[in-house]
Amino acid sequence: MATTVAPSDAAHPHGSTRRDFLFLATGAGAVVGAAALVWPFVSSMAPDAETIAAGAPIEVDLSPISEGQIINVFWRGKLIFVRRLSAKEIEDMKAVKMGDLIDPAPYYARVKEGHDQWLVSYGNCTHLGCVPIGHQGNFEGWACPCHGSQFDAVGRVRRGPAPINLPIPPYAFQGDTKVRIGEGAAA
Repeated sequence: MATTVAPSDAAHPHGSTRRDFLFLATGAGAVVGAAALVWPFVSSMAPDAETIAAGAPIEVDLSPISEGQIINVFWRGKLIFVRRLSAKEIEDMKAVKMGDLIDPAPYYARVKEGHDQWLVSYGNCTHLGCVPIGHQGNFEGWACPCHGSQFDAVGRVRRGPAPINLPIPPYAFQGDTKVRIGEGAAA
């Protein structure tokens, strides 16, 4: 008995058959279906808008801050002190001997060059995380009411039990009247 080839299985002039087309269409449909199933799981691993906003840099307008004034802002849920130093505070802070400091750091390591009248630091005591009070203590800076640590005007620890200076967050100046906290390298 002779076998005959059905017209649907007949070879196409370019070597393709309907069966090849069906395999490709089925494969493409399977890939699209798998992607549609996987997408919700992958997208659920991305942070939500509130989380993204919480870690986003913040801009602080410096123009209303008067000489000697300290303002408090929050970035990533952490307290940040922004202080405009007076000319006398700058002079006094530059004159401090490194041997008088618990955690030695020169003045210029605590501020940005060209904007050295501004201190931007985290606002929690490095001992147990209390919030020091500005313009208190013996060093023109902050004093921790809980355990007695004292910091000078640029956040250097001068009297313990705090072991280290107030940390400096990453920040960059956006001109003379704006600072962007959360962007740029730490001072």
